[in-house]
Parts: sequence; C-alpha cells; structure tokens
Amino acid sequence: MTNSSLKTFSLIAGPMVVLHVLVLRSLGQPLFCRCGQIKLWEGDILSSGTSQHLADWYSFTHIEHGFLFYLLLWIAAPRLRPAQRLLIAIGLEALWEILENSPFVIQAYRKQALAQGYVGDSIVNSLSDLVMMALGFALAGLLPVPAIVALVIAIELGLALTIRDNLTLNIMNFLLPLEEVHHWQAGL
Repeated sequence: MTNSSLKTFSLIAGPMVVLHVLVLRSLGQPLFCRCGQIKLWEGDILSSGTSQHLADWYSFTHIEHGFLFYLLLWIAAPRLRPAQRLLIAIGLEALWEILENSPFVIQAYRKQALAQGYVGDSIVNSLSDLVMMALGFALAGLLPVPAIVALVIAIELGLALTIRDNLTLNIMNFLLPLEEVHHWQAGL
C-alpha cells in the first residue's frame, strides 16, 4: 500500500472505528472490564471477564469472521482492491459488534447455556475483536485455501472440545436453539 492509499484507508477506517466506539458507549458498554483490570487473556469461559478483556476464546471466532468476509467480498466484489474489501469488512464487523451489544442480542445470548451472565463486550474487547477479524481477513489473502479450511476446522473443533462452543454452535443457538446442544454445552 502506498502512503497515499494508506492515508485514504486511515481516513475511512478511522471514523468507522470512532463511530463504533461512540455507539457502544451510547449503549452503555464500559471502556474496560468493570472488574478494574485489563487482562491480555481471559481463559475462564464462565468468568464475568469473558468478552471484557483483550482476548478470550471467542477471539478465534472473530478470526473466522475475517475468513468469511474475505470469501464473501471476493465473490461479491471481485473488482475491488483488497484494501477496499477490508474497509467493507471493517464496517461489517463494526456493525456486528454494535448489534452484538444491543439489548436484544444480549438477552438472546443469555438464554444460551454458556452466556447466562453475558453483559456484552467492553469496548476494549470489541476493538480487539475488530483487530482479530482484520487478522483473519489478512490471513485469508495470504494463505492458500486448503490452509484456511484447515484453520477453520481446527478452530471449530478446538473450541468445541475446549469450551463446548464455537462459531457454528453460536449461530445455531441464536437461530435455532436445540435442547440437546444446550444440555451438552452445560455439561449435562
């Protein structure tokens, strides 16, 4: 990317990120974890610190968002430059983060076995999720397709085995919750 295109990219991405932060603040999301700490990693899936610190198990699903956005935008807008597609992906991820922190979605998540105490993301976590998506998007542009497919399978299986949740189960629980999945995730 040239200096000129980097400036243009920043002039577009910067305000999107600022708007993202302002909307999250207007929704009442805290800048940092209300616990008063800023952790690099929160590994306890049932902790109130999940979605509050820089990274947690769900950070991996945001890398998958980057893979998906890359694929969808490669299909939908093949003539756009990768940087232009990344700007669209940043906008889409920011919109998702705002939706994810809306009262409606927070309440929907609380019905799931692993998210009963969910309060939404801190702004720091939400911004980190945005960076994770951009990382996934960049990886999708650099790695061969079989490597991306292997990464998705590894992430999905790894999360399912480690925390009994992943992007697929998250979407499924949101759209079509199954009692059997709820029991399995609860460890019953």
